[in-house]
Amino acid sequence: MSKAVFVNEYGGPEVLSWEDNHVGPPGPGQVLLRHTAIGVNYIDTYYRSGLYPAELPIIPGDQASGVIEAVGADVDGFKPGDRVAYASISLGAYADERVVNANQIVPLPDDISDEVAGATLIRGLTAEYLIHRLYELNAGETILVHAAAGGAGRILCQWANKIGAKVIGTVGSENKMEIARENGCEEVLLHGEDFVSPVRDLTEGQGVDVVYDSIGKSTFIKSLGCIRPRGMMVSFGNASGKPDPLDVLELAKRGSLFLTRPTLYGYTADRDELLLSAQRYFTAITSGLLSVESGVPFSLKDSPAAHRRLEDRTLNGSPILIP
Repeated sequence: MSKAVFVNEYGGPEVLSWEDNHVGPPGPGQVLLRHTAIGVNYIDTYYRSGLYPAELPIIPGDQASGVIEAVGADVDGFKPGDRVAYASISLGAYADERVVNANQIVPLPDDISDEVAGATLIRGLTAEYLIHRLYELNAGETILVHAAAGGAGRILCQWANKIGAKVIGTVGSENKMEIARENGCEEVLLHGEDFVSPVRDLTEGQGVDVVYDSIGKSTFIKSLGCIRPRGMMVSFGNASGKPDPLDVLELAKRGSLFLTRPTLYGYTADRDELLLSAQRYFTAITSGLLSVESGVPFSLKDSPAAHRRLEDRTLNGSPILIP
């Protein structure tokens, strides 16, 4: 019998329950995967806590790598034994096996490990669309990246730096400042303190071209004060909670700002866009443009401990689940 981690009631990490899980054969257009590495992301905690409501019970997780065990009818381009990965699909990744649609998986190059893909694919695809497709970041532009020492922040800052942008990062504690600098930040501030005035000073009063905010409630309003006229506010996470409601006239008062709340799914739902994004990310790794970590390993059964680590923002290194 296969095993999986279930959420039967909303709450803290303790509600994650290790149980038997029946997995049937793949249907038309589907593949059966044996997972080898499963990513742990903040969105998993949103579903666990009820911030993102779902009909319970659920198996959390939407990112993993694995090996194809069987293919259903009408599946082209994949066969048993192929190494693949997926990101930002339906819930169900916290399991040793699962059935997924073949159009949602991407092939893994030989020189990309299961652990790297399983730990970072969502973050890598997110960084790709943020700086290449949501807003085409150019050399010479200046950006502010919150949580610059986090899993997504490190990839985003490295990539932006290699493009030639000036990267100002914020972190939650002084011991993370060097991590942010090592990953492409020219300047590093604490997001728990006043960062608006320093950002204005660093940009000679002009403000940054783009703010990338994955923190949410505690940084959102202050971030609007860091942006140049007609600049972009990108709110793509809620690590500190959902931002408070915003009077849209604030965007006009602060300089005709643009505001977007994107999701990775919105930029990878199209199969061609998904493959393009994955190809760009994997190439960035194999070419040496990006340096990424494979994650801190936990057994799948120990998912509560992995969630506790993820939510302890004093710790460096993102968890990964190994079935």
